[in-house]
Amino acid sequence: MAEACRLQGRRHRTRIACRGFAARHSALAAGADRVKARPRGIGPPYVSTLRGMNTMSDSASRSTTVDDATTVPASGVTPPTPKAAVLRALHVAGAPVVLPNAWDAASARMVEAAGFSAVATSSAATSQILGFEDGEATPVQEVLDATRRMVQAVRVPVTVDFERGYGLAPAELVERFAATGAAGLNLEDSEPATGQLLDVGEQADFLAAVRQAARSLNVDLVINARTDAFLRRAGSPEEQLATTLERGRRYLEAGADCVYPIGVGDPTVIKALTQNIPGPVNVAYGRGAHSLATLASLGVARITFGPMVQRHLYSMLEATLLPALVADTNPFQ
Repeated sequence: MAEACRLQGRRHRTRIACRGFAARHSALAAGADRVKARPRGIGPPYVSTLRGMNTMSDSASRSTTVDDATTVPASGVTPPTPKAAVLRALHVAGAPVVLPNAWDAASARMVEAAGFSAVATSSAATSQILGFEDGEATPVQEVLDATRRMVQAVRVPVTVDFERGYGLAPAELVERFAATGAAGLNLEDSEPATGQLLDVGEQADFLAAVRQAARSLNVDLVINARTDAFLRRAGSPEEQLATTLERGRRYLEAGADCVYPIGVGDPTVIKALTQNIPGPVNVAYGRGAHSLATLASLGVARITFGPMVQRHLYSMLEATLLPALVADTNPFQ
């Protein structure tokens, strides 16, 4: 009798477990159907699942980590796609990767949890939380340490606003940057301290040297070449466009993966850039003058936000939450 009761109890628990598994399976299947039903061009397609984004699957979790930049798969397990290759593949003209810029591990986790396919950083936002001004005023090791913490906090690729390279020679830059595990970086073509636009040949040589150093060290990096003619107002609007087109072409030839003409906002100019630069173009969202859908329709391949996300959050803290506490008004209701 006792044995019969034990068997009946096990069968009862098994039925409960099976029902629970079936419910979870149905929920997951429904979620997958919703993902597949989303259009590829605008909005939700920017989440990781719609580009085959590898977010460290079970096979990756069974890998053996050697260091921050290298992962060796366990025997018989398919290795994960390198994060730089994943990030590079997300740059699609007309179906841009959208990257709300983070500044620390907590904000990076929020970006990932919201479903975005990758995390970008903002040098201005990161400098702010580290206690420095933007423009390479932050010691480079502090930037690298902050980058490593963000990389370790998320499973999606991380791309870093690395300003002009913090004065590092290309080989040292690549070696130290690769140790963080980040998949990509921005490199800009004006001097952070002065705003002076650098000679195009000098910057192209620098980018080529960074790419060559990466190859020599067997490191894959997605290089986003920022070009500052619009930001620095270098000449007339027509001259700014011509300068940007020339620099964009030169930087892609030097080994960049994407061109970032920061400061451009006119839709006609954006369209001219995407049509005449032979590679992916990154445009900043700014204050939202153009929707994500509009920027996608203009042929943009990457949309970033710089320090605007942090500034918006901090302005709410300064203007609403803190004054409420001073006035002894509950701001949390």
